[in-house]
Amino acid sequence: MSELFDRGMVIRREVLSDAHVDRAERAKTPFTEDFQELITKFAWGSVWSRPGLDRRTRSVAVLTALIALGHWDELRMHVRAARTNGLTEEEIAEVIIQASVYCGVPAANHAFGLAQTTLNELRGEP
Repeated sequence: MSELFDRGMVIRREVLSDAHVDRAERAKTPFTEDFQELITKFAWGSVWSRPGLDRRTRSVAVLTALIALGHWDELRMHVRAARTNGLTEEEIAEVIIQASVYCGVPAANHAFGLAQTTLNELRGEP
C-alpha cells in the first residue's frame, strides 16, 4: 500500500486491537474497500500519528466528539480504545460528566449506559 497506510494500520491495531481490525478487514467488500483504506490512511496514519497529543488525550477528544454527535456504536469502540490508551474507568466517567454540560444530559445519560455495558464486558461481567 503506502507508508501512511502501513503506519495507520499499526496504530489502528494498537488502539482498537488486532481482533477488531481483523473483523473489519474480513467484512471489507469491494464497495467499502476504498473507505477502509481512507480511514486507515487519514484517521490512523495521519491524525492519530501526529506528535501534538498523546493517545490518552486523543481518546478524551474522540469520546467527547462521539457523545456530541450521537455516534453510539463508535462510542463503544472508543471506550475500549480509551482503556487501551490508559484512561481509567473513573477518567472515562469524568469525560462523560464533562460532556454532559456541553453535549447535553440526555446524550451523557445514554453514553453512561453504553460505557457501563462496554466496561462490564471488558471486565468479563454480564
